[in-house]
Amino acid sequence: MGKKSCFSFTASRDWCYRYSFSTAGLKSTTTDLGDGTVVHCWSPKTHKPNKPTLILIHGIGANAMWQWNDFISPLSSKFNVYVPDLLFFGDSCTTRPERSEKFQAECVMRAMEEMGVRCKVSLVGLSYGGFVAYSMAAQFPAAVERVVIGCAGVSVEEKDMEEGLFRVKSVDEAIGILLARTPEKLRELMTLSFYKPPAKNVPNCFLADFIDVMCSENFQERKELIYALHKDRKLADLPKITQPTLIIWGEHDQIFPLELAYRLKRHLDDNAELVILKKAGHAINMEKTKELYRHLKSFLLVRTNCKLESNGNSCKVD
Repeated sequence: MGKKSCFSFTASRDWCYRYSFSTAGLKSTTTDLGDGTVVHCWSPKTHKPNKPTLILIHGIGANAMWQWNDFISPLSSKFNVYVPDLLFFGDSCTTRPERSEKFQAECVMRAMEEMGVRCKVSLVGLSYGGFVAYSMAAQFPAAVERVVIGCAGVSVEEKDMEEGLFRVKSVDEAIGILLARTPEKLRELMTLSFYKPPAKNVPNCFLADFIDVMCSENFQERKELIYALHKDRKLADLPKITQPTLIIWGEHDQIFPLELAYRLKRHLDDNAELVILKKAGHAINMEKTKELYRHLKSFLLVRTNCKLESNGNSCKVD
């Protein structure tokens, strides 16, 4: 007989998030791309042509619901919101060997096409999701209209680690924290992610439960994603995306230091604006929810003209 399961706070919270997404007008959609790759996405129950389309891309940590739940209801009232699980998170997976953010970006875009999305989209990517969003904008400039990069060190270089930019000294040390497998390591991650860490008030049993439910699957594959993100990375190789871009960062980010935000702003020059959130760390979606939403709404809700190939309708907001 298997071990009898006890009450799981994490699994219960996950169910609550599913209910929240559903009541916001989204449905769970699984798309088989036909090459060993399956992408799960929360998508509108009804795609409305008079609304602009927005893709929210999560970072490393849990599935998409945990990082975007507080934004779903207000954003869904103004956008056709799509929230994919990246490969090896949630219900998305692949048997293919690729681990780059470029491949993640391709899979998200292919899934959108399979779901019948034909109009231009805006992207918001947090942390690792920002790498994917940036790659989508670079690879599919005609399909992507506006981009928000949140606390995502896309401007990082491999040499930054050895030159002391980060709190950690090696990629393996970073993986040990980012992909925490013990309550102690998860507490360390929370300490690094928040300006005012809640970690000291969270009992070990809750942390252990979160690790068991959210962090046990696809551990090796997630390690490979982080290795691929770092290996041979040079700013000179980073394409300059052409879409209007909002770079938004926590002033006290210890995962991706603020220097990387300034570096990306210099790289994109006048094509990007930089917003720094005071008294915030890396987890700006949790620490500065209202402020982040306000900036997203201000930047994204502009008049658009994203012609739908199928029927000529336009996606626009006054």
